[in-house]
Amino acid sequence: MSDEMVIRHGSPTLAGLKTGNLFSCTYTGKTQLQKALRSLNRRLSSKGVRIVPLRVTEKTALLYLYRPGKLKEDFAVREAAEILEEYGYAADAPDKCIVRLSRRLKGSDRFPHEIGLFLGYPPEDVKGFIENRAEGYKCSGCWKVYGNEQEAKCRFERFRRCTSIYCSQWSRGKSIECLTVAAGS
Repeated sequence: MSDEMVIRHGSPTLAGLKTGNLFSCTYTGKTQLQKALRSLNRRLSSKGVRIVPLRVTEKTALLYLYRPGKLKEDFAVREAAEILEEYGYAADAPDKCIVRLSRRLKGSDRFPHEIGLFLGYPPEDVKGFIENRAEGYKCSGCWKVYGNEQEAKCRFERFRRCTSIYCSQWSRGKSIECLTVAAGS
């Protein structure tokens, strides 16, 4: 897993615009994967960013790049906490929620749709997706929108622009550390 891959798939999180991003990567050995994750966490943790594997198979890893402080804020929202609690999460313990999410991903062929809350999606959209079984949405981009369509479209565009700018800056030699915005900035 390269820094470029993290930038390509996680720029909005690195920029502080989004709580988290989820992406898959292939790897050649678990030791190599663990070493790459440790290196990234060492370099990004001071900026308030972490990366953890949620599910690891023989050749691929599903990685979660996130901002722990932002995740805690998101889970403190009543609507988000209610959804999480409905699926057996303790919203006041985000680290434990990540462990539970990882177990749910490993223990089922079905994707746990509450994962949207871990990515910073609006609770009303996560709830709408679950209740409507992914049907009847107003629009879609990074997620399917059931609530504020205009606000979601603005966020989608902001994420797209951020990714474009970050990839361009990376190609010009900026490091992932320079591109990552410190928490609270």
